[in-house]
Amino acid sequence: MTEIQAEYIVVEGPIGVGKTSLAKRLAESFHSELLLESAEDNPFLERFYRNPRQAALPTQLSFLLKRAQQVNDLRQSDLFNPVRVADFLMEKDRLFAELTLDSDELQLYRQVYSHLTVDAPKPDLVVYLQAPVEVLLARIGKRGRSFEQRIEALYLQRICDAYTEFFYHYHDSPLLIVNAAAINLIDNDEEYEQLLQQVRTIRSGRHYFNPLSLAL
Repeated sequence: MTEIQAEYIVVEGPIGVGKTSLAKRLAESFHSELLLESAEDNPFLERFYRNPRQAALPTQLSFLLKRAQQVNDLRQSDLFNPVRVADFLMEKDRLFAELTLDSDELQLYRQVYSHLTVDAPKPDLVVYLQAPVEVLLARIGKRGRSFEQRIEALYLQRICDAYTEFFYHYHDSPLLIVNAAAINLIDNDEEYEQLLQQVRTIRSGRHYFNPLSLAL
């Protein structure tokens, strides 16, 4: 078996794309430490979906403080653990802040962010999952979190567009862009093993994974 090249792997993508499920499976494959953002633990998130304008700032700051603490813990954790997997990229926090905060709130957020993320480690590999809005809405509905049922297609499209723009300019780490619209990386072992092989071997650059094309 090919040895893995990455020691810190991040799985990213918009709400409902399956990043947490994939991060968990990768962590199982590598017997690794797992960092999850656990959005449902944010005490302001349900209020945000009910009233985005009123609850945007506390929701975003709550996410920021938790993610910063997780990243700090990662830096100080056991150096002999060969692999770590996370379902969030620290820079993603700014993406959501710019979508939800007004100008004064965003200025305050940026001040807090700059003090918390100076030493955030760079991933050895980022796996970016993509899927169209209709697929995301179907998956959000299927997983049945009550507070997420208020999410609207327009908001999801804005998130998807922001992710597309962000990763178009992203060059801080090797990047694997995955078409996750019509694949099942959790229950389909063949598709997952194809992805896992790429995760094990990527050292640099930008790569694309689409098992539909591999099957042709």
